Amino acid sequence: MKKKNIFIAGLALIGLTACSDFMEPEAPSSVTDDYVFSNINEANSLLNGVYAALANNNTYGNAYLTTYDLNSDVEFTTSSAESQSASHNEYKLFDAAPDASGLMSTWNAAYTLIERANNFVNGAEKSGLKDDEDMLQMIGEAKCMRAMQYLDLTIMFGDVPFSLTRSYDAESMVMPQTDRDVILTTLINDLRAAAPKMKLSSNVTQGIERCTKEFAWALIARMALYRGGYSLHPDVNNPKSRGTMKRADDYREYYQIARTYCDSVMKAGTHSLTKDWYQVFIDECNYKTTNNDDPIFEIPFAINVSGSIGYAHGPKGDETAAGGTEAPNYWGTSGGNVRLNAFFRFTYDPEDVRRDAIGYWRYDGTGQPVLLNDYNNYCNKWSKFWDENHRQGNNSSGNTGINFPYMRYADVLLMFAETENELNGGPTAAAKNALKQVRERAFRGATNAGAMVNDYVDAANSKEAFFELLFNERAWEFAGEGLRWKDLVRWNRYAETVFVTFWTYYGKATDDYTYDIYEKFDSYPTDVYYKIVNPGDDLYPTEYNYPNKTLPVLKFYKYESDTLVINNLWENWGLNGKYMPPTTGADAWTYASWFDWQDDTGAKPQVRCSLRGYIYIDVEGNKIPADMPELSAGMDFSTLPPVRYILPIPQDAVTRSNGVYKNYYGY
Repeated sequence: MKKKNIFIAGLALIGLTACSDFMEPEAPSSVTDDYVFSNINEANSLLNGVYAALANNNTYGNAYLTTYDLNSDVEFTTSSAESQSASHNEYKLFDAAPDASGLMSTWNAAYTLIERANNFVNGAEKSGLKDDEDMLQMIGEAKCMRAMQYLDLTIMFGDVPFSLTRSYDAESMVMPQTDRDVILTTLINDLRAAAPKMKLSSNVTQGIERCTKEFAWALIARMALYRGGYSLHPDVNNPKSRGTMKRADDYREYYQIARTYCDSVMKAGTHSLTKDWYQVFIDECNYKTTNNDDPIFEIPFAINVSGSIGYAHGPKGDETAAGGTEAPNYWGTSGGNVRLNAFFRFTYDPEDVRRDAIGYWRYDGTGQPVLLNDYNNYCNKWSKFWDENHRQGNNSSGNTGINFPYMRYADVLLMFAETENELNGGPTAAAKNALKQVRERAFRGATNAGAMVNDYVDAANSKEAFFELLFNERAWEFAGEGLRWKDLVRWNRYAETVFVTFWTYYGKATDDYTYDIYEKFDSYPTDVYYKIVNPGDDLYPTEYNYPNKTLPVLKFYKYESDTLVINNLWENWGLNGKYMPPTTGADAWTYASWFDWQDDTGAKPQVRCSLRGYIYIDVEGNKIPADMPELSAGMDFSTLPPVRYILPIPQDAVTRSNGVYKNYYGY
């Protein structure tokens, strides 16, 4: 018999059972569907419970941007371990353990959100208010959040348990494990039906902190591109196989869907790229929302309650009791564990404003900057240090409450450009215009804006050339936002990128130019000079645009002819002449040797082991796997084995399903 009782109501509710095949059910509440969905305010309280689940630290609040943001040419976290750790938390290295012991909390959190969304949708669609415009908007919001969660589950796990029915209405207590293409097609059609009944962000009280019509359209487009893209599929006849990268034959149909819905967002005219690029993220760090600019949907977090944005991002900040004397640290500690590839900073044009979000130093407990001479860099898009009012205080750590822009208008423009290029066999004028809008903001005010926007885009006239522009643009635009590895998967460029990344690190560490196939090694600086400067110093004028205008920063230099040029994305001084700054006296600069990644045994472990689940070189110098090729000019990357980015379904969920759920990919 179907139950009609609601398990949860309101934002503060916790412990809701997800699919009961892997979570223990709770006793139902006495609050019924008839009561909750007879009143818009009561229904909204129930919907708030879905938003609360969205903020869970095991998914969008932290883990999806830290634990499961896999290594690539953009995001990169190092490891010095030669073998799997006891924690089995090595997903970034593509070295997950078959038992998936560390995945259960994320799995449960994801299906808790889905159950809450199903609970809301199922009850609302049967209610007497199902045709009320406010109820239709809320139904759309719940469907958007449900689709978000399923999309990210299919990207990470492949074929997953799927149902749009709440567990206590379902005929079976076990959700069927469903093909990812079926899941995404179902969700796309579900949102295509819901979106017309939703409201534009300008007509929603909370604006971009709620799911709106524009977000539904943009989410349809994103899901369609993943539905039309490549992914790793299992060999069901050989579970030990790592699988094969492939996409469905009907992929063009989904590119067309993506194009249509991107076009809908663009024609709505409700979003733009009016704000300067960095200001978008600085405003988020200062708890400001703008409903008509780049962010289309920001996951809303609550200060001191949820969210690690700006704690996981930005420069690491050490523990402090009350701050220092010269430049007190009023912001508390910061983890700074979202890191970027060490070479990524050199791919930007020197005048691209987005490179300013690459960080090279941390703050100690006195608020003084300390050089980060490491194997990666900080992602400084967000930081609790950018909060001008330091609302969390000097004893704070995580739970920053800084919103995360899950969907941005820049993404819509670039998705539109990609679909136009694919569907028309080359870039159209509309595709080029969309890309130019993104680049115009990145080079706003730059002396080379004309060359870097119009000339740069107009020069790409073939499908392949224009795609390479998009390939790079999405890296520069979305660094640190967890999209790069997912883009590489759907383009079937992940194996190539991971492979090149490994040999670039290894070649630079060992000074082996065999692996310098793009002739970049000599442009990477090995000798750098810097100063610590305070606001108001000659090298740090008061109008300087660094987000924190109180704390000191590090300034690097390069010489152009005999002129000293300060630049936070320095170049190898040896390429620009014989001049070096003084290292003694009143105008002394501090010297550091960069890319010092070798010891007596060869490349250091962080270089050899950070992509261990795909390729690594052991302490004895053996390449593993032994049959993996070495990087060479002109090689055919399509012959590389696929990257096993797919995660195993947790063993506890498999056991509770009584064998319905199965793992493949060598797990």
